[in-house]
Amino acid sequence: MIQEKYTQIIAAELNQQPGFVQNTINLLESGATIPFIARYRKEMTGSMDEVVIAQVRDRLALLKELDARREAILKSLREQEKLTPELEVAVSNAATMAELEDIYLPYKPKRKTRASMAREKGLEPLAVMILSQRYDDIESRAAKFIDPEKGVHSLQEAIQGANDIIAEKVNEDVYARKRIRGLFQKESSVSAKVVKGKDQEGINFQMYFDYHEPLHHAPSHRLLAMFRGENEGFLKISVEVEEEQAHGILERIFIKEHNTSANLVKSAIADSCKRLLFPSIETEMRQWAKEKADTEAIRVFAENMRQLLLSPPLGQKNVLAIDPGFRSGCKIVCLDRQGKLVHNETIYPHPPQNEVKESIHKIKSLVNAYKIEAIAIGNGTGGRETERLIKSIPFDRDVIALAVNESGASVYSASAVARKEFPDYDVTVRGSVSIGRRLMDPLAELVKIDPKSIGVGQYQHDVDQTALMKSLEDTVVSCVNKVGVEVNTASEELLTYVSGLGPSLAKNIIAYRNENGPFKTRNEFRKVTRFGDKAFEQAAGFLRIRDAKNPLDRSSVHPESYPVVDRMAECLHCTVDELMGKHELRSQIKLEEFTSEKVGMPTLQDIMQELAKPGRDPRQQFEMFEFDKNIHSISDLRVGMKLPGIITNITNFGVFVDLGVHQDGLVHISQLADRFVKDPNDVVKLNQKVMVEVLDIDMERKRIQLTMKNQHTNQDV
Repeated sequence: MIQEKYTQIIAAELNQQPGFVQNTINLLESGATIPFIARYRKEMTGSMDEVVIAQVRDRLALLKELDARREAILKSLREQEKLTPELEVAVSNAATMAELEDIYLPYKPKRKTRASMAREKGLEPLAVMILSQRYDDIESRAAKFIDPEKGVHSLQEAIQGANDIIAEKVNEDVYARKRIRGLFQKESSVSAKVVKGKDQEGINFQMYFDYHEPLHHAPSHRLLAMFRGENEGFLKISVEVEEEQAHGILERIFIKEHNTSANLVKSAIADSCKRLLFPSIETEMRQWAKEKADTEAIRVFAENMRQLLLSPPLGQKNVLAIDPGFRSGCKIVCLDRQGKLVHNETIYPHPPQNEVKESIHKIKSLVNAYKIEAIAIGNGTGGRETERLIKSIPFDRDVIALAVNESGASVYSASAVARKEFPDYDVTVRGSVSIGRRLMDPLAELVKIDPKSIGVGQYQHDVDQTALMKSLEDTVVSCVNKVGVEVNTASEELLTYVSGLGPSLAKNIIAYRNENGPFKTRNEFRKVTRFGDKAFEQAAGFLRIRDAKNPLDRSSVHPESYPVVDRMAECLHCTVDELMGKHELRSQIKLEEFTSEKVGMPTLQDIMQELAKPGRDPRQQFEMFEFDKNIHSISDLRVGMKLPGIITNITNFGVFVDLGVHQDGLVHISQLADRFVKDPNDVVKLNQKVMVEVLDIDMERKRIQLTMKNQHTNQDV
């Protein structure tokens, strides 16, 4: 019954058919992963994509959390012997956590309040009398409640105590809280003020020293910047509404007459707003705003991360990778086509050593000795100088040289993963290996690094870390399974993210591979320790075996669908290999003849696409790129220059572009295109090559303002 309730709510909210939602919930609760459900259970879900399936999962978790809180509240009310049939209905029907907490607020055990102390003094009847507003001669009636033994020594104390009780009643009234919450949501402003005496120390937050805007219009990056300023002690943030408007709403709820009692109720309303209701709702609104800002910032971060992970790979090449440096030299490694480290050493082509000739000779000899096809140059300190040196060398063979974003390479090189992989080498060698492998296959290498260290986020250290990690893990899992994994060359870290595996099975796969050699068939996975039927179901379709005898083992066709492909081949009197290789054979297949109770048209269409291009990498083709050869530092820039660059980060307020000067420039969202742009992702993607024009250069603060207006660069250059 509860499950059916969840299904109906989620189906209505996501505009999905209840049956498909129920199937999705059943699959999730049986342990199926999102990539598996999206790819291989389309008939059961109505072809929901990963985003919608994740929404079902997350909404289900929130509904369960709401029901757990509902049960805890009902239990508390029973223990207090205050659960009436009406109250039970109200609690059972509460649709949100805020509504549930509002209902429970009057019964919630609390510390001593001014209202509870007034009740102990016997002033509750007076409060009820005043709130009824039937009496104009309230002072004479209040005088009867003066009782020094109970702590009420004067008429003023009696009325004040009654006021405190009424103020609490106003604060705890479900309808009143709902109306004031609605007012805050629609009309409140968020304000920031500089903390007295912090003007100089908090200069980075100067734009927020005297700032306000409507809360519901405030973008996530501004909210997070303000909250950071407050957390660091430089700003004081408040969320406010017009007092008169709020008082008016509450007076329409509680004021019934025009007499002395009504005036006292008005006074209690004002006191409740100032002391109880406004602070309570403001706390809610701050939390709501923070969660909203977090959600948007996490979305931006996850989208950037997705684009980075799915960057075009160079592929299997012999690579020479360089981690540039000046005084400490340039660390060089040579990698074979599988990314295995085969050589390392250090050269010193830059000041102070200036061993240019020796360095050129060494690089040429390494290129020849290891049949190097590509040179990857880290884009950190000394990167442009090293790139210039490499491109000046007349090699005896065709070699491409490219700058590689090295963000996070140092984090990887000092990690336990790197120490385990290269126990006999220092951090500089490990960092160079990471740079080289990142060129060959960004996805396979970047999964080894904490996503927060890659530098594509927006206030990633300020947002809810649990929500951030959940989103990033979803993103990494999605990307890894979208591309698929070559099981015989994949690292343990990459295998960890394959649907249905995890760290333990990934380790077991590596152990089996080391002991028995490469996997020859997908069925062989079952010989891996703890690789049972469920893991096989979830993982097999995402694991590839490049040299497998069965061509389907190289594809994303799931083993459960092999019999369908076999029947197709039988009907055409050909082999599966021939079916995959000849379009004219596949064009003769009538898919409707192969449908069954479990296999519908969505799965059959996926199979046909895969047979046409088995194991095709969904990532774009790799493209070469070069910075302007005359621009090496920020001092070389001039306003009006038009330069090539690479998008390195996308935020809600604009995008950052690497020009090769060790300081990214900002293209504000207003400068992205000749048309209005709401979301930068509508115009550009991470790692996209673009042309920009320099608008302004602030040498002191090292800030570069750029524009893409009137450029031919809303597409790759």
